[in-house]
Amino acid sequence: MRRFGPTVFAEMSALAQRTGAVNLGQGFPDSDGPPSLLDDAVAALRSGANQYPPGLGVPELRQAVSRHQERFYGLRPDPDTEVLVTAGASEATAAALLGLCEAGDEVVVLEPAYDAYPALIALAGAVQRSVPLLPTADGFALDRAALAAAFSERTRLVLLNTPHNPTGTVLTDEELALVARLAVEHDAVVVTDEVYEHLVFDEHRHVPIATLPGMAERTLTVSSAGKTFSVTGWKVGWVSGPAPLVAAVRAVKQFLTYVNGAPFQPAVAKALDLPEAFFAEQAADLERRRDLLVEGLRSAGFGVRIPAGTYFVVADPVPLGFGDGTELCRRLPELAGVVGVPISAFCTPGGAAAEVTTALVRFTFCKSDAVLHEACDRLQALRG
Repeated sequence: MRRFGPTVFAEMSALAQRTGAVNLGQGFPDSDGPPSLLDDAVAALRSGANQYPPGLGVPELRQAVSRHQERFYGLRPDPDTEVLVTAGASEATAAALLGLCEAGDEVVVLEPAYDAYPALIALAGAVQRSVPLLPTADGFALDRAALAAAFSERTRLVLLNTPHNPTGTVLTDEELALVARLAVEHDAVVVTDEVYEHLVFDEHRHVPIATLPGMAERTLTVSSAGKTFSVTGWKVGWVSGPAPLVAAVRAVKQFLTYVNGAPFQPAVAKALDLPEAFFAEQAADLERRRDLLVEGLRSAGFGVRIPAGTYFVVADPVPLGFGDGTELCRRLPELAGVVGVPISAFCTPGGAAAEVTTALVRFTFCKSDAVLHEACDRLQALRG
């Protein structure tokens, strides 16, 4: 069984704290969410919403998730049987894997992959089948031949992530259609992590795979308040989908956190009903900060792939003479006073994705303009 130690985020954040470097490694905002959300949480706390909420989550949040899915995507999950509130997206993903997989079942995952996925698959006793996202001139593209080859008679689940962390990729309609076709052919469940659903830029758009033909009945959609509303520490997430699949997730979730975030849940419910202009403005502001960091990285000599979504930009330090992203990230606080995260940390050691991303580094741009300007100024030291 693969052994797991401290995450790369813990290592790099500790490095930033120890050296005083600007931390562009871990993806958390340095500002709070909308004032109305914070005020609603305080009001809920002061009004007595401090004991165990219902196991499914408070009704107003489950209803708000259902309205959100219908408003943005035309999906209509039943708030009483097809929506479950969780301790963030990570718990929803963990409970789905533990509830749906048996020992030896295979799980198809796109790599680079969020670092929790391999650990959760291992905890479920399942077997990871990795499919690389290949670097291109413009971004990253799904290796379609590898995707088809990853499916077998033992495939139980596809763990999808779009918009994608760490690459910033938003899967195209054609890529999603291929995943959907293979899932149907192999009778696989799709668990899709969509926490960055509202953080999509330029002409790109997020399409939930549950909206594709034949997919609503086999898809669990996971999201959370953390990324959309800049409250990552609240750990309020949810999963929606067919009642039998949601019931399987709940059967495990009740023995993990049981319940969570009582005063936060009604506040998130109200935030999900904010006007569409709010979500558009959040994405536009983040896109502006993306462009600020991209310009600074290019000025420092990095090659850069423009992300279509999320909090992250992938930089290539090869033009600066660095061919090992992990080594560079460990030296970067000394060289330039900045912390990033190596993309290879999101890959199976020795796998196809690790091989093609060895040099690459991920930086986050969900920081204030002042922090981003400071990081960009410091990175200019690499040119010397």
